[in-house]
Amino acid sequence: MIQRSEFRSYRRNDLVIESDEWTDRMYCVTGGLLRVVARGNAGNADVTTDFIRRGDIFHGPLLTEDRYQAASTLIAALPSSVYLVPVAAVRELCAKHPEMALGLVDLTLRRTGLLRRQLRRVSSLSAEALVGRVLHELTQLAPVGSGGYDKRITQAVIASYSGLSREVVNKTMRDMESRGLVRRDGEGIHVPSDFGSTDIGNLLPAENELSKEDYRQRVPPPLPDSFGSDN
Repeated sequence: MIQRSEFRSYRRNDLVIESDEWTDRMYCVTGGLLRVVARGNAGNADVTTDFIRRGDIFHGPLLTEDRYQAASTLIAALPSSVYLVPVAAVRELCAKHPEMALGLVDLTLRRTGLLRRQLRRVSSLSAEALVGRVLHELTQLAPVGSGGYDKRITQAVIASYSGLSREVVNKTMRDMESRGLVRRDGEGIHVPSDFGSTDIGNLLPAENELSKEDYRQRVPPPLPDSFGSDN
């Protein structure tokens, strides 16, 4: 499988694939972090709907053909390494390993569920609760040090993922920093290990148990051995 794949490296903010673009490849992230973006129109800002981290895969809705039209734009949130895997090769592998095909379908359904929960979360949570949830999630998606995330993840990205304006995100994070909930250093931006059960957690009684589960649902099932890495 690796022999039939193309390895590419992307710098931060590089475009990986544009929405509506046709491709015959799946995108397997081996390092860094990509973000899935729904392009805005009529003056609306772009929205980050999901992140694709190391070990995760971006692919079309169905594997019935050897090529598909990308439903979303894919952009490197951090410098990233990606294998571009031929869909035809994956289909051959799925024919030999039906459990892999089921796993890819399950991954697609779970991402749809995550997007629905995110939309509900944006409409129901306060700005502080929403930013807190995103920061906590970033410590798992782009971890550095102890309880931190990569400082190259910008407030603009956080705003596009949370559905808030950049100004609101900036104000909220500054307030959290003044209260000791957020700490910055040369390595990254850090939040307490029990962040979900502090001020932020108290605002989310119905969602306290979702963060780790949401994260686990973003990671696809193991592939067979034949598959083979703006402040």
